[in-house]
Amino acid sequence: MESLDDAGVYKLSDDLAVIQTIDFFTPIVDDPYDFGQIAVANALSDIYAMGGRALTAMNIVCFPAKSLDISVLKEILRGGIDKMREAEVTLIGGHSIEDAELKYGLSVTGTAHPKHLVTNSGARVGDKLILTKPLGTGIISTALKANAASKETIAKVTGYMASLNKKASELMQETGVHACTDVTGFGFLGHASQLARNSNAGIKVHSGSIPFFTEAPDFARQGLCPGGLHRNREFYGKLVEFSSQVPENMKDVLFDPQTSGGLLVALPPDRAQLLMEKLKEAGIAEAAIVGEILESPAGKIIVE
Repeated sequence: MESLDDAGVYKLSDDLAVIQTIDFFTPIVDDPYDFGQIAVANALSDIYAMGGRALTAMNIVCFPAKSLDISVLKEILRGGIDKMREAEVTLIGGHSIEDAELKYGLSVTGTAHPKHLVTNSGARVGDKLILTKPLGTGIISTALKANAASKETIAKVTGYMASLNKKASELMQETGVHACTDVTGFGFLGHASQLARNSNAGIKVHSGSIPFFTEAPDFARQGLCPGGLHRNREFYGKLVEFSSQVPENMKDVLFDPQTSGGLLVALPPDRAQLLMEKLKEAGIAEAAIVGEILESPAGKIIVE
């Protein structure tokens, strides 16, 4: 817990550790089936970020039975169980309560070999950083609530949020990885700063290489930014030094809180290129090398 890793780990024996995580939230899209898919992919991502294999899950449901038809809940759970089947995860139970606000998610249990755990503390000077999904889901979800996002944009972003990080996790372990975290609520720069601090290193980010949804900067320019973005900027901004060439709306994208975002992987330069090739072959087309690990300033990020 001290390093704010993505999940909790309990060592059972010399060759077996249990990984546990929990995540649930309010709807981020209008379609209940899609919401169920996204919530499950998001919860499982913490296990994948630590190099673990997700095994079992339990549903967490808060449902306003007096204001929503039960068919909505059925669709959410159908989306969730379909995504769990895709991930080869077994649903073993759960708990539901009546609540004024709809919420759904999972508690997840996985396993890993204690010596093969991937944490957010192992990045080394010279490592390259790979990001596996585009940024901007928080901004576009805010635009959706304001009826400003097109159906095409919503469908595209929904597809990325519902996609599993399982294959990317497997490939980074095959290739050889020093550190990893998944990019979620603290935004790209928040999670990157945690990786830098825990690794006692600095990070240089190439903003021109960052994958992002092309609509996100325009929505940010219009002020369609979630509250979490401003909180991330306020909390992590002091750890980031921006080049004068980085536009304000791109800064917004980098601080934007993500739902079911990609993995941020640190590994040696020669392995980084190999991993990029494997990711592209696996259809993870938006993955990109976005920066590198520096010796100093420790715990800080330079964005060029």
